[in-house]
Formats: sequence, C-alpha cells, structure tokens
Amino acid sequence: MNGKTVKTLGCRILLLIGLVTAADSARPEDAKSAYPNRAALELYLMADRKAEINLARSAAPAALSDHATVLVLGLKGYEVAAKGDNGFTCLVERSWMSPFDSAEFWNPKMRGPICYNPPATRTILPYTVKTTELALAGQSKAQIKAQIQAIVANQELPMPEAGAMSYMLSKGGYLGDEVGHWHPHLMFHVPKTDAANWGANLPYSPVELDTAHRDVPEPETIFLVPVGNWSDGTSAHVPIVH
Repeated sequence: MNGKTVKTLGCRILLLIGLVTAADSARPEDAKSAYPNRAALELYLMADRKAEINLARSAAPAALSDHATVLVLGLKGYEVAAKGDNGFTCLVERSWMSPFDSAEFWNPKMRGPICYNPPATRTILPYTVKTTELALAGQSKAQIKAQIQAIVANQELPMPEAGAMSYMLSKGGYLGDEVGHWHPHLMFHVPKTDAANWGANLPYSPVELDTAHRDVPEPETIFLVPVGNWSDGTSAHVPIVH
C-alpha cells in the first residue's frame, strides 16, 4: 500500500455526528475541510433499519456476524437491534469516529461497518458509544475532543484489552471520499505504541499504521492488516502497492 493511501485512511476508521439544524452549520470548525461543519442529522442516519443491520453484519463473515449483537444508530445513540450470543458486536460507525485532525470528520456519507470481537466489545466499543452520544447531543468537534480527553485522564473508560481486534470486511462500507470502500482489513487495538513494535509501514509488511492522522485521544493504537477477501469470501481484487 502506498503512503498516500495510508494517509488518506482516517485511522479509527470512521465516523459521525449530528444533532442539527441548518443554523448549526453556520460556524466553520475546519475551514480547510470540504466538511467544515456538521450536516443535518438525517444525513447521518439510515432510514431503513434492516439495511443498517445487514450492513453492520457484512463487516465480518456470516459465521461470526450472524451470532453477534447488532447496534443501529438512533436519535440519541446506538440501540440494540439484535442480541447475539458469541460476544461479538457489529455496527456501522459514522464519520465522527475519524481522528480529530481528519478533513472528513463531519462527512455524512461515511459508513464504516465494523464487528468487534469480545475483548474489543468490552474495551473499545465504549469509546464509540460515548463519542457518538456526545456528537448526537450537539457537541462541537472541540467539545467532543475535550470530553474524551477528560474521560481518558480520569480513567473512566477501559484500556484496550489484550486480544482486542475488529473486522472491516464489508463491500458496502464507504470510508471516505478519497479511499471509498478501501481494502477489506482487520484492525488490532492495542495500548498506545509506535509502528516499529509491529513492523508497520515497512516495505512489503502487511501491517499499516496511519501516521498522518494522529489526533486520537483514545488510549489506543490501531494497526491495520489488509486481507484478500470480502466477508462473503469473494476476492477483493485490490493490489497492495508498496
């Protein structure tokens, strides 16, 4: 994968925000971004609840996602749409789960289907849930960042648990205007560390770390490993260029 591709991939991959009226869009938060403000809330929501459930499940092979708990986005946050029995949790993240320095932090088109394994459900998902609640409550990007930083400083949410990882193998995901669907990939969530510890971003290494977007207050580093097949087993047919 070339450096440009890695840099344009918004590391936490992905996405959201809301509460909103047209008046909310009056104050720019990032003048250099094509998405300087929050869009209308309805642009982030999916009207078809079943379609959102199916998109969430498509993040991982059916053998996992068919037995996972599925969350869908409501007006105030994520809601349980289906209760699973294997400890995995699948949902569709929105753009506010991107790093805070991403130009697409408010991109309402972003949809990031993801399935967290049990350790990630316990220790990574809570940050997604909290950030989304703040976004839907009408917080600005700066306010969300400050509150997440305070939560981390006060140790109010857990550190990444050993073995925390997630699947992002959906054909239907949209991870940004520059990268589109991107590659199907796995993500490994570990306490803050650097690329060298995983051999990331080296020639022909399959492990990637976004080094362009680093404004992520959560106490984690996310390593990405592209894989060759989508969740339905079909080939992705996407060459990895180093």
